[in-house]
Amino acid sequence: MARKTKAQALETRNQILDAALAHFSEHGVAATSLADIATAAGVTRGAIYWHFKNKADVLHEIWLRCDAGLDDVELEYQTKYPGDPLSVIRSMLIYILDATAKDPQRRALMEIIFHKCEFVGEMSTLQDMRQSLLLECYDRIELVLRECIEVGQLPAGLNTLQSARLMCGYINGMMENWLFNPQAFDLATDAPQLVDAFIDMLRLSPTLSSAR
Repeated sequence: MARKTKAQALETRNQILDAALAHFSEHGVAATSLADIATAAGVTRGAIYWHFKNKADVLHEIWLRCDAGLDDVELEYQTKYPGDPLSVIRSMLIYILDATAKDPQRRALMEIIFHKCEFVGEMSTLQDMRQSLLLECYDRIELVLRECIEVGQLPAGLNTLQSARLMCGYINGMMENWLFNPQAFDLATDAPQLVDAFIDMLRLSPTLSSAR
């Protein structure tokens, strides 16, 4: 049998990820087996093991694929708002909320992470990976917050680490609450106001700007 080309291998890999995302979203991670994913993707279990180690690896790759475009979006906003890092942060946060509401794949992934995955057993390795990426996220947010401070857009005494933690918790909380009950409010429409309210807190909170 001829070896698959790189393009064919990538197509098979994406088929597996698409099938896994749909199955995880509908049935939950625990109730989905690699055999289920293989059947849904129209491939053998061997094909799955060729690309992925286990279910945790599959879900981790779904997450990475979903987030792959965020760097390009950030670069787009940096180009649009030169010397204005606070507008970059604002635009990125609005984009994340809006995409959660409007992008079916991102919405499905967030539903899985928040409501349809238990981080135990083999999935505990995914929790370790996410914790590592969250620390990296804090570092990136702090870097941009310091840029905002340098250009006078945020208070000089702002506790950037605490602000980064609050930002992640706030955005994740908004997404999780909306996914649990989408009829409660319109996440996409409300996104600018929700983000502006958080930025007002960064600007005006005496607690966040007190001496460290």
